[in-house]
Amino acid sequence: MDANLDTLKDEVGKYLVEQGFNVFYGLSRIADSLPIIYWDCDRSPDFREYLAVARKSGAKLIVFHYQEFTPENIDDALDQLEAAGMPPEDQRAMERRLKELRAYEGFTCAVELSFDYEGRVYVFDLRTDWYNELGDILDEIEMFGADMDEDDERPMGGGYFSRN
Repeated sequence: MDANLDTLKDEVGKYLVEQGFNVFYGLSRIADSLPIIYWDCDRSPDFREYLAVARKSGAKLIVFHYQEFTPENIDDALDQLEAAGMPPEDQRAMERRLKELRAYEGFTCAVELSFDYEGRVYVFDLRTDWYNELGDILDEIEMFGADMDEDDERPMGGGYFSRN
C-alpha cells in the first residue's frame, strides 16, 4: 500500500466526475446506523470495479470522503496513552511508535466511497498501512485501559506498594 493516498484521492475525484456520478463530499459513513457492507479492497483494490457495481445497482449519488493525517491524530493518541496509565517502559515504546507516525502528517491516510442500496450502505474503504498501525495502537491503549478497569487487585497510588 502506498504511504500516501493523495494521488488516488485525486484520481477518484476526477473519475467520479468523468463517469457522471453525483458526488457528495461527506463524512465517513463507517459509523452509519444502516447495515454496512464493505468492499474487499485486499482482493479488489481498484475503485473502478466498485463504482461499476454502484452504477449497475442504479446508484446516482456517491459519498466521497477522504482524510488527511493531522498532528491532532498523534496528539489525541498521546493523550489517550498518558491517561491509560501503562507501565513506563510500555508507555515509552508506544510513544516512540506514535512519534514515528508524525512523518506522515499532511498525507492522505484514507479514501472512502459509499452508496446506499436497498437499506444498506456499500463502502469502499482504503487506508494506508501506517494509518492502520495508528488504529492498532489505539486499540492496544483501549484494551490496556479496559484491562486495568477490570482489575480489582491493582494497587492504589500508581502501582507502588509501601510498607510504611
